[in-house]
Amino acid sequence: MDLDTLHRRYVLTPWSAQASLNPPVIVRGEGSYLVDREGKRYLDLTSGLVAVNLGHGHPKVVQAIQDQAQTLCYAPPSFFHDKRALLAARLSELSPWPEGARVFFTPSGTEANEDAIKMVRHLTGRFKILAAYRSFHGSTHGSSALTGENRRFSAEPAIPGVVHFFAPYPYRSPFYASDPEEEVVRALDHLERVLLHEDPSRVAAIFLEPVVGSNGVIVYPQGYLEGVRRIADRYGILLVFDEVMTGFGRLGAPFAAQRLGVAPDLITFAKGVTSAYVPLGGVLVREGLAKRFDQEVLWAGHTYAGHPLAVAAGLAAVEAYLEEGLFERAHRLEGLLREGLRALYEKHPFIGDVRGLGAFFALELVKDRATKEPLSPWHAPLSPAVQALLRALLREGVYVVAKHNILLIAPPLTIKEAELEAGFQALGRALRGLEVEVR
Repeated sequence: MDLDTLHRRYVLTPWSAQASLNPPVIVRGEGSYLVDREGKRYLDLTSGLVAVNLGHGHPKVVQAIQDQAQTLCYAPPSFFHDKRALLAARLSELSPWPEGARVFFTPSGTEANEDAIKMVRHLTGRFKILAAYRSFHGSTHGSSALTGENRRFSAEPAIPGVVHFFAPYPYRSPFYASDPEEEVVRALDHLERVLLHEDPSRVAAIFLEPVVGSNGVIVYPQGYLEGVRRIADRYGILLVFDEVMTGFGRLGAPFAAQRLGVAPDLITFAKGVTSAYVPLGGVLVREGLAKRFDQEVLWAGHTYAGHPLAVAAGLAAVEAYLEEGLFERAHRLEGLLREGLRALYEKHPFIGDVRGLGAFFALELVKDRATKEPLSPWHAPLSPAVQALLRALLREGVYVVAKHNILLIAPPLTIKEAELEAGFQALGRALRGLEVEVR
């Protein structure tokens, strides 16, 4: 059997009906590119799944993995470990809290959110948790309960105690607001009303992506996160930022909390901590809360918590971000992305909105700008039009992730400006072909 046949026969691909799949077989990664078995290169404009922040094959991280593999490939998480300690100390230094933080390591982002649920319930003695409808927090049972979009449906009935609310989305305001300021006022009023109906004294935490990830790259209007922080403080509720996508330079700072100027109580992370080279996630807990676990048992754990290969990769990745100034580089990329994507908006009427921050942008595709009808409906498989667009981009040698009618444009922080410009040109050609096909 060839590789395509083997894959179809023996592998179940996530979030997909299997029979229609026909992706390239990727065998190598080089910088901003993925390479298939025929040698064709694909410009990775979404950093894998908004994860490969250092690009593919960064030599410092590859060397760290090789060195660690020759030394120690596994140690029980109940033992102390050198790279685990060094990475945790470095993450504490990078955290948004002057007091520092402690780190609970997990194998992935979904498990980080699962463990954060346990922690906030333990720390507050409360049961309920609030999370936004337009969100994704992972695919295991607890993080699926936090998730507001349709990927939670397969896990229902999920764990009890999670209540969803609507957060700002200026392009499609759920509050019928006329401007961002009104959106913030109405959104905060809505959140407080939900809290009052749920009894805030029973609510342990509010979970939020500080910039919405795969559900649209929605940058909340100024004042919203600050308002959520005030509401949480008023009722003794913990605020948890899910920074699985926004962490490690994606927005132009170590964490979105610094870029946006709002400090939560806990931060969940994954993806960029190792540039996705080895699976690793975790929960950053500010020291004022973490010290509770000095005397109280932390009822959480994983066989692969702080796995030696993973934390060695994470330590090397963080050093690479710092040495190469990559936490700051997203500020430069932000201007290039905004300019290049806005130019595409001016030329292609299927683009209804361009939005983003740092190196994290989205194109929202619509059938008509006046009605804002999505080019692919939510809570349904990708429309034929969006599927055709993705196929055209692959023919152009460009990989982009689509979520319904949203294209995620989040290149590696190491991408060259000429590579980014080539990506814009390929996007333009694919959009022109789509316009001809649809019309």
